[in-house]
Parts: sequence; C-alpha cells; structure tokens
Amino acid sequence: MAGFRARTTDPVDLAVVPYPAVTLAFDIGDGTLAVVDSEGREQRDSAVIGMAADGVRGLGRDVACLQLRLSPLLAHAVLDGASAESGGRVVPLDDLWGRDAARLRERLCAAGSWEERFAIAEAALALRCEGGRVVDPEVAYCWRQIVTHQGSVRVDRLAEAVGWSRKWLWSRFRAQLGLTPKRAAQLVRFDQAAHHLAAGNAAARVAAEIGYVDQSHLHRDVMAFAGATPRAVAIAPWLAVDDIAWAEPGYLHDV
Repeated sequence: MAGFRARTTDPVDLAVVPYPAVTLAFDIGDGTLAVVDSEGREQRDSAVIGMAADGVRGLGRDVACLQLRLSPLLAHAVLDGASAESGGRVVPLDDLWGRDAARLRERLCAAGSWEERFAIAEAALALRCEGGRVVDPEVAYCWRQIVTHQGSVRVDRLAEAVGWSRKWLWSRFRAQLGLTPKRAAQLVRFDQAAHHLAAGNAAARVAAEIGYVDQSHLHRDVMAFAGATPRAVAIAPWLAVDDIAWAEPGYLHDV
C-alpha cells in the first residue's frame, strides 16, 4: 500500500498504467479525487480498479489518496470472489463491500497519520480475508508460474502441470481472476516492459530482454494495454514513482 498526496493546488490528471494486481483506491482528502474509466464514468470516494483496466485516469485537486495493490489471489478472498467481476473495469468499492467500504473510508480520513491509515487498512484486509473465498490451488499455481516466468509461459504446459485440460484451466482462471491465462501472461510481460521503459531503456532493447519477437510486438502490446506508444509510457508519471512508492509495505509519496 502507498499514500499519495498532491501538495499543489494545480489540477491532477494522471493516466493509470495497467498493472498485474487489483487496485483499491480511497480518497482521504476533500473529496475531489475521481477515478475515471475509459468510457468517462467517474468513481469517487473509493474504487476498485481491475487488472488490465485501460484508459483509467486519476483526476482531482489537492488530492490525498490511499492506494492498495492486491495480488489477484488475495483480491479474490478480500473481495469475496467479486474481484473477477471487475476484470478490466473500474467499480465502486461500495458495490462489493456495502456499508463496510464507507465505514473504512471514514476511519481512514479520521486517522491522525499515514502510519495509522496503513495499520487500519491492513487490519481491514486481514479481517476480510479470513472469511473470503480461496482460489483453486491449480489456479493459484498457474498465476504464480506466470509471475515467476514474467509472462513467458505456455498455457498448455500450465494445464498439463496441474492435470487440467486447456479449456478447463481457461474457464476456471478467468472465472476466479478475471482474465484468461494468456491475457494474464501478456499483462505480466507488459508490466515488465513498461518498467524497463520507465528506467530509460530503449524500446528495441526492452523487446529483446523481455522476450518479445521484435519491437513491433512490444509496440502492439503497449498500445493495447496503455493506449500509448512505448515512448509515452516511458515518461508516464504513474510509473515514475513506482519503484519508490511500492518499495515498502506502507509509503507516502508527495506529488
């Protein structure tokens, strides 16, 4: 989890680069923060950003936000199986948690420090996780293999490893994590590429190191997930703070 605070009164308009995790965002400022999806729909107060959600932007002024990234395995439990429904969309947390979402946000807003907010959020996640649904062990294994191999893994080999047919793995994986195994692998590989680009590496070098057939395939995936060219993704503000903001369990970043 990380805290983000914009000390300037200038409008904030940040493109959210897709990430292989389910994101929970809580507005703990003055209520001006809006998470806007690719179709222009706004979510305020608290929102769930699904894996591979594209065209998402954070808009506001003098913003304070607590953001949590959950692996899809944890999100499945914390959101009681509803995380898959978010898929590539942005949905209000109230729709998934009911009044608990509003009560949690009130506690976060009333907290006297970021450390207290991190502790409140962590306790809330632990409580939700206790009674939440657990993904199939086979699905969990396949997700971890995809992450371990940075997306360079064949779906048929994953299915063989867990003793399932390709079709059944495809069905169960999508039902529980919101993406097909192939799409999940593409997202994990894109994430690796995006961060290499943000680190200043040339697109041709990134394509070769991450395992793309050539630079045009890298360009295609970057456009598909981020709606921008590799050059634009390389300077995306959201990526610029990633290595700092997510280095520790709880971190505050001023923008």
